[in-house]
Amino acid sequence: MNNQNDIRLSSTGNKVSFIPIGGVGDVTKNMYLYEYKDEILIVDCGLGFADETMIGVDLLLPDISYLKNSGKKISGMILSHGHEDHIGALPFILPQLPSFPIFASPLTAAFANEKLKEFEVNNRVKTVNFDGGDVNIGSFKVSFIRVTHSVPDSANLFIKTPVANFYHASDYKIDFTPYDEKKVDFEKIARLSAEGVTCLMSDSLNSEESGYTPSEKLLAQNIEREMRECKGKFILTTYSSNISRLNQAIYASKQTGRKVCFLGRSLVTAMEVAQSLSYLKIDKGMEIRIDQIKNFRDNQLTLFAAGSQGQENSALTRIANDEFREVKIKQGDVVVFSADPIPGNELSINQVIDTLAKNGAKVLYSEICEDFHVSGHGASLDIMLMMSLVKPKNVLPIGGTYRQMVAFKNLAKLQGFDERQILLAENGQKIVFENEKVLFGQKIPIKNVYVDEVSGEAVDQFVLRDRQKIVADGVVIVMLEIDSGTGQAIEDPNIIARGFTFTDRELIKRLNNEIKQFLAKRKGRVTDWIYIRKNVARIGEVFMNKNIRKQPLIIPVVVEV
Repeated sequence: MNNQNDIRLSSTGNKVSFIPIGGVGDVTKNMYLYEYKDEILIVDCGLGFADETMIGVDLLLPDISYLKNSGKKISGMILSHGHEDHIGALPFILPQLPSFPIFASPLTAAFANEKLKEFEVNNRVKTVNFDGGDVNIGSFKVSFIRVTHSVPDSANLFIKTPVANFYHASDYKIDFTPYDEKKVDFEKIARLSAEGVTCLMSDSLNSEESGYTPSEKLLAQNIEREMRECKGKFILTTYSSNISRLNQAIYASKQTGRKVCFLGRSLVTAMEVAQSLSYLKIDKGMEIRIDQIKNFRDNQLTLFAAGSQGQENSALTRIANDEFREVKIKQGDVVVFSADPIPGNELSINQVIDTLAKNGAKVLYSEICEDFHVSGHGASLDIMLMMSLVKPKNVLPIGGTYRQMVAFKNLAKLQGFDERQILLAENGQKIVFENEKVLFGQKIPIKNVYVDEVSGEAVDQFVLRDRQKIVADGVVIVMLEIDSGTGQAIEDPNIIARGFTFTDRELIKRLNNEIKQFLAKRKGRVTDWIYIRKNVARIGEVFMNKNIRKQPLIIPVVVEV
């Protein structure tokens, strides 16, 4: 990556900075800042998802330290579409920041407000329609442009500033025959871009794929065909926001005489929100409640089950493990995974697939069958078409891994861009647009922010390391009572080991002696109890590593008597 940190920038304010906080190189946690003078416009506020190494962690958040500490005013926020990796962090982030306006397209705003309602925040996100679709936020003017993606009402953003114009092309593909018939607004892209675009920030996730990404409409006939051949229950799992996929399966169910039922809170919520805006269409009498499933034969049922990523407590995982009272997997049932695995979820998804297959279901998923899911992200020709439409002076890939950003760079070269016009950034890297120059500014430190799946509170890095250590090598609790006047142990420490076998009495006795020898060196009243605890932990760590070749987490519990 080019680095021009040594170039001095003018202080005239005649510049705009672009700062990716999340979403560059790591796909999720999408959050991007546009900075002009003392104003900041935020685009998106997304979640990341923990992998199996992040013990006790469910979610990852963007690091908003810069927003809290920069001293600049947040003029507002724009949400590009309704996926979790673009709106999911709102309930965690907004309470930490001062109030500011938030705008989104109709379905995106509805999804975001429904999410915030759980946290007793009502109608914080305002709706912007695509007809017109312009909003003034401080010194920024933002136009919403309809594009196609795997959730309806997805928007690209034309961001106009006093210095330069930007085209923010968050997740999109060029679908010429979308299932909902709401096509990319090519005319608006061309009309706005004719004003001049300094930089195109573009989705790059599928830049390694050749050709165009297939159309959503191709799936409808495949779903109906498989549904007709299915002798038992037809179970489909997808992202809850994939309204087009739900509509396709609902239509196929109507054609094959099946009732539909939604299983799982996220799917039920998405269905209700989409229905309220007439994005989801279910004929009267088609939908049944969970308690009505027993009233119908298996071949009369289509079940929509949350859990396409193998989530531990999802409806699909509970069904697979025979923990869902109303639904039992039988021979003849078909389960369709109509979603790609999010990186890091492969193990949990495969476990659910194995369990479903073991119980007799026919399971169809992307590795063995491409008939039931297409990506919502543009492939190489989609991306090159977007470059041609926007005609930017510079391009910057977002929403992809680094290798996908490099693939995007190669596509840009085919479109005639030279090295200096192709900007590969990292999260936290400030890119400054000043006059006709593009400069790499300061690098803002970005840390991982983990959220505990139970409490919803942030988990510090050292807590995550402790959890990983417990899983790998177990935990040892050293409990001892110390006389505060003399600093000596009143009796032998009580040692409890979990996660591994530690029953050698001679070893326990030796560890006791080492702790007591440390205490014996101290004379008089104890004033620094932190020092005592740290040294007891250190003695335990060294002893365990030396004698049993393990590095368990040592927890000293010191009681002052």
